[in-house]
Amino acid sequence: MHPFFDCLDSSWLFGNIEEDDYGNYINNLMGVMAGRAGGDMKEPMNEQAVANIYGSMRAELNQIYSKITELEMEVSEHSLVMGAIQPLDPSRRCYRMIGGVLVERTIKEVLPAVQRNKEGLEAVIIRLNEALEKKKREIAEFEAKYKIKIRKSDGEVKDDNERKEGSAQGVLVGPASTNE
Repeated sequence: MHPFFDCLDSSWLFGNIEEDDYGNYINNLMGVMAGRAGGDMKEPMNEQAVANIYGSMRAELNQIYSKITELEMEVSEHSLVMGAIQPLDPSRRCYRMIGGVLVERTIKEVLPAVQRNKEGLEAVIIRLNEALEKKKREIAEFEAKYKIKIRKSDGEVKDDNERKEGSAQGVLVGPASTNE
């Protein structure tokens, strides 16, 4: 068997978070990632302010996407570890990292902890998906309110309804930058 599977546990994922403290972890994560451009925002004064706010909203959306992808990879790793240790003898020893300290445990003790961590990750992913949908709606409302159109890289403007409004002017925003 590969030596990686002798050093099992994913408690490093949540750092020093206790197993029963997923709720606080989720709430803190959601507050940081989803609540920054909320409804208490002042009205922007000019096109540049609108563009800056829109850019930050898009950056937050990308951060949520990235976090979801990262956590989905962690769930996949948890599944692999669980699949590798389930057929083994429950009394077999394995090692678990707890608060930066490697401790010896048995598979019987570690397997339920890995399962709980996986379930906690899945709960975080569900909450992040909800925040993602909320952020998408906020961005769509912001785009509609300020008549924002996304400029394509070849200079064309993406216009869903393809109609011109004579007196209405919108804000043109370039593609989201990926240098963050």
